[in-house]
Amino acid sequence: MAKWGDGPGTLTVLEREVALEVAASYRARRRGLLGRDGVAGALLITRTNSVHTFGMRFAIDVAYLDRSLRVLSVVTMRPGRLGMVRPRGRHVLEAEAGAMEGWGLRPGVRVGITAGPSRAG
Repeated sequence: MAKWGDGPGTLTVLEREVALEVAASYRARRRGLLGRDGVAGALLITRTNSVHTFGMRFAIDVAYLDRSLRVLSVVTMRPGRLGMVRPRGRHVLEAEAGAMEGWGLRPGVRVGITAGPSRAG
């Protein structure tokens, strides 16, 4: 399995490319989307199986991914919520509420992650 570092990347969902930010370090994972008013594309938090939205300013879509980057579940979380732990989850994708439905992201879909400057427009 690939190891990613903090920084930009590209998320591929059903042949659609989306701008991605990777949060792999403890500091970046801890910060996540806190203090932001939105997110362009998605945030990948790697090596986690649950998230919370305490201190968030907006609702988010959360996709739990297994080790092969297959979507286990997708939920929308309002600010001030604690997400359920997904025992088989290894990574979490976060995006603004409603974005993942537009991308066709649903359980069973396998996504692609490419590190480096985003190719998505």
